Amino acid sequence: MTEPASAAARSVTPPTSRRHSAIEIDRTPEIEPEDDETVEPTSGTLDREERSSLRRVPGLTGASTELTDVTEVEYRQLRLERVVLIGVWTSGNSAMADASMVELARLAETAGSEVLDGLVQRRSSPDPATFVGSGKVEELKATVQTTGADTVIADGELSPGQLRQLEEKLKVKVVDRTALILDIFAQHARSREGKAQVELAQLRYFLPRLRGWGESMSRQGGGAGGGAGGGVGTRGPGETKLETDRRRIHQRISKLRRELEGMKTVRDTQRDRRRRRDVPAVAIAGYTNAGKSSLLNAITDAGVLVEDALFATLDPTTRRWETPDGREATVTDTVGFVRHLPHQLVEAFRSTLEEVGDADLIVHVVDGSDPAATDQIAAVREVIAEVGQGPDEPRSPSRGDDPQRAMPAPPELLVVNKVDDADPMAIAQLRATLPGAVFVSARTGEGIGLLRRRIAEALPRPEVELDVVLPYTEGALVARVHEEGEVLSERHLPEGTRLQARVSVELATALQQVAVPVA
Repeated sequence: MTEPASAAARSVTPPTSRRHSAIEIDRTPEIEPEDDETVEPTSGTLDREERSSLRRVPGLTGASTELTDVTEVEYRQLRLERVVLIGVWTSGNSAMADASMVELARLAETAGSEVLDGLVQRRSSPDPATFVGSGKVEELKATVQTTGADTVIADGELSPGQLRQLEEKLKVKVVDRTALILDIFAQHARSREGKAQVELAQLRYFLPRLRGWGESMSRQGGGAGGGAGGGVGTRGPGETKLETDRRRIHQRISKLRRELEGMKTVRDTQRDRRRRRDVPAVAIAGYTNAGKSSLLNAITDAGVLVEDALFATLDPTTRRWETPDGREATVTDTVGFVRHLPHQLVEAFRSTLEEVGDADLIVHVVDGSDPAATDQIAAVREVIAEVGQGPDEPRSPSRGDDPQRAMPAPPELLVVNKVDDADPMAIAQLRATLPGAVFVSARTGEGIGLLRRRIAEALPRPEVELDVVLPYTEGALVARVHEEGEVLSERHLPEGTRLQARVSVELATALQQVAVPVA
């Protein structure tokens, strides 16, 4: 049944609470150092300072202006676009539709925009021509003119035809959800690999959406003689500027793929080195802004960037961690996920997301203060499954996997974060819905000790248990047992050091070759 027009297009009030603010104020009390104390800034502190610092913009001064020193704020915090959101509610209840629009508003604010209004239309499916239908386009145009917006953001991926039709009718710039997320990724990419991955995703997205106006559609290099053509080999119909752009984009995509393949080889080599040493790997995954980086800092004192913003960190960070029982492990903070994560990003970041599929344990972080926490869990698991179904290399046979079979999903440990900021009734409901989950607060430290123990219990243990006596000249092997294995007992005898430990097969062979007999 068709709903009335008043109910079909509903206004969604943009979020104004502190959680949904694009510019977050750090309220953590600062500790003044003593006169003789030097505080070393962490990498996260340096990243935050660089994002908010002033930088001179080159090329703005010259003969056309009298200004001699022009500075502009980086990270677009003062260059806010005025946007109106538009969404199509095709399935689920109204609460789910509103939650999707609230998330879109937070994405827009993170990208550096000011959200003025939001509209949702109930339809069985998006209109193939204009996404919302011709009648609602007129209502949207009136809203844009009333609010003075200069951009419209659609809660979905628009086809090239829908994008062109909306811009022609609304007379303002139109951006879809995919382009918005790509823009955020482009702002936050830090490493060479991250920047290449974002550029590859952007080129794949914009390639089918290239359009030409005026001179862009003119022929290049055509003509029959004289000065009209470019000489031998260039006469004929030529090609349009649009075709030239497409060819250059294809060339750039090929180059980026080759570069990322080389970076993937380096990443695989690092993982293989850890595998040979049988170092367990822990991957922290979860919805964006669920507190993954905060949790990494709480577990390993990594000091990475922590910010109340969507996709604040993109590049994976790996830190060494010693478990409570003395074993060595690595903990990796991965890129955050979101509902309807663009497939271009999944493909471009596949080498990074392989850290999740190749881990021995996935620590799945959930925002306990979010009303849609269970929906976030489903969205993250969907992306992890999509990564596992891709053309990945089979896992190492030393881990017991059949190379001919699909890579099995690693075990998962659910961690509900931000319990200090959540409603107690909501936490009680999550405890009943998610049995076995660990409830923590990375900010206050609540439950972090229990989480460390649960992670250590879930990690695979060395395969071989042995009792050997090593001569005192083999101190390097004793240190290696402490670093790579699990020491059960250690005694010093006249013949050497007696160790009862659990170690890998490779290390056990090396120990047995130098062990001395005991009378």
